[in-house]
Amino acid sequence: MKTVILCGGKGTRMREETEFRPKPLVPIGGRPILWHIMKIYSFYGFKDFILCVGYKGEMIKRYFMEMCWLNNDFTVTTGANASVRYLTQNNEDWKVTIIDTGAESQTGRRIKLIKDYIDDNEFMLTYGDGLSNVNLPALIDTHRKSGRIATLTGVNPNSPFGVIQVQDGLATAFKEKPVLDDTINGGFMVLNRRVFDYIPDENCAFEQQPLHRLAQEGQLSVYRHHGFWAAIDTTKDIEQVSSLWNAGDAPWRLWA
Repeated sequence: MKTVILCGGKGTRMREETEFRPKPLVPIGGRPILWHIMKIYSFYGFKDFILCVGYKGEMIKRYFMEMCWLNNDFTVTTGANASVRYLTQNNEDWKVTIIDTGAESQTGRRIKLIKDYIDDNEFMLTYGDGLSNVNLPALIDTHRKSGRIATLTGVNPNSPFGVIQVQDGLATAFKEKPVLDDTINGGFMVLNRRVFDYIPDENCAFEQQPLHRLAQEGQLSVYRHHGFWAAIDTTKDIEQVSSLWNAGDAPWRLWA
């Protein structure tokens, strides 16, 4: 099953980083966010990726063209018998298809443009800025049992603010960024090819008309995930997940 990753946004809320590179290439522990996401999928055996690039997409193309020497130590011999000998073998067993879906395209348009590259009845979809220890086989199983066109991962986010408990006009307790009761789209999805019929030809956000229509028609199931999940929207988010990684306590690191 192919995994489609949306990598084309401008990441305007992380301007300090995205002025110079696309958000999926912002590093965590020396490796791009995108690498971490792909490692999550490949841990479960999903190694065939389609990357929908746009803003500064040439940098993502260059990263994968140069990945072998970027991730390994090597010896270069110059001259008439020039050669490269790799001293380490930190290589990924991935098939990566990179499609330029336009700098100004919204998510729905990006998905529509890769229709011809999906040759199975099902495919997975996620964003290039989210990390989780989501159980992908369980997500797929939920999707197939539901018989619906689309399944998204529902998560309960933490409040960005501390919460005050108030009784009779007095503060009685504080909760530091508690988990909210509301469920949001955690971004790890399984889709049937019929989803393309729900995406109009004009530029649109997949999260608006297509997902709303699927929900209205009873074609959108939800897999509940209660483990780790983080959306990387700001520099502060990068600092938080980087501290987890550097401390050896990154919940999304499923691989050895």
